[in-house]
Amino acid sequence: MRQLRTLFPDREFIMRSQGQVRFLKITTRFQAVTATIVVALLLGWATTMVIASAARFNAERDRVSLLDREARVSKAENRVQQYRSGLDSVADDLARRQAFVERMVESHIGNLPVEAQVDDTVSDSATEAQRTIDKVSSALPEAAGLARIKARQLAFVERLTRYADRRARHAAGAIAKLGLNPNSLIAVMDGNEAKGGPFMSLSTSRDGSLDPRFERLGLSLARMDALERGLAGIPQVHPARMDYISSGFGYRSDPFNGGAAFHAGLDFKGPIGAPIYAAAKGAIAFSGRKQGYGNCVEIDHGNGLMTRYAHMSRIGAVLGQSVAAGDTIGAIGSTGRSTGPHLHFEVRIGGRAVNPRPFLEKGRDVHPEEFNGA
Repeated sequence: MRQLRTLFPDREFIMRSQGQVRFLKITTRFQAVTATIVVALLLGWATTMVIASAARFNAERDRVSLLDREARVSKAENRVQQYRSGLDSVADDLARRQAFVERMVESHIGNLPVEAQVDDTVSDSATEAQRTIDKVSSALPEAAGLARIKARQLAFVERLTRYADRRARHAAGAIAKLGLNPNSLIAVMDGNEAKGGPFMSLSTSRDGSLDPRFERLGLSLARMDALERGLAGIPQVHPARMDYISSGFGYRSDPFNGGAAFHAGLDFKGPIGAPIYAAAKGAIAFSGRKQGYGNCVEIDHGNGLMTRYAHMSRIGAVLGQSVAAGDTIGAIGSTGRSTGPHLHFEVRIGGRAVNPRPFLEKGRDVHPEEFNGA
């Protein structure tokens, strides 16, 4: 109370009116109550103004944010619209590229098989692809062109896979005619080849996976390549004139001591200096003198198959040289363990000697110049 009296002491006012004097007293209590009311009113007004200002600020902020969102949406819609309007041109470009690829492939290997055959392992997904195109066209008309390109691409992959499978079957059949097991030949070839290099992932999707149809194509092409390389390495050219084979493959009486012996090849009798030919394409794996064989050349045909040419009077090939079927690699002689001029010719698969006669008799019949996979 003492503090209030200090702040608001009693005040007296003298008022004169028409000759009369009056006294007006304002007490401490009255002043305190009045001051409290005034302060409360001022605080209320200030609070109201703050709230109103905050409300106006929030409203303005919301309005700006809304305008910004509307601008972003409008911009995004414009971009989507522009992309949609450009899908037709993208689809046209892809269609032209796909047509170019198809023309280039078919110009080099001929017409690809369109329809599946009974023995084909690749199904025809044309009906499924058309259903997909219909669904995409209904749900997203602007993407229909891309769906058609995808269907065309997958159809091309299937046709190329059929072609590879049919070429592989053709090569396997030719190898089987020679009395060899195609799968065993591939296994020998695969086991004798050196392999390595950095890992390079092959995928056709963003998650790193490979579409089964593309994976199937890769396997078919690999098998086709292996079988055709194996077939190309099989002897198809007579290494010398076959007018007279002086000794066949198998057991015989040894010409020097008369005892039973195994003869690992064929002997072609001929005059000294007569040409000797590579029976198949390959690379010279040995060129020089070998005990018992005299002057000798060995050709590695790259698939576990090797041919050997012995008793030469002259060697006409060097180590590492690539030769084609029919290339001259030397001349008939009588060097080494020999009783007279002749060519000793061997065929070895995986290091094991096999009878060369079936290869020489049937080799040309199983090496057609062209293959029509349609």
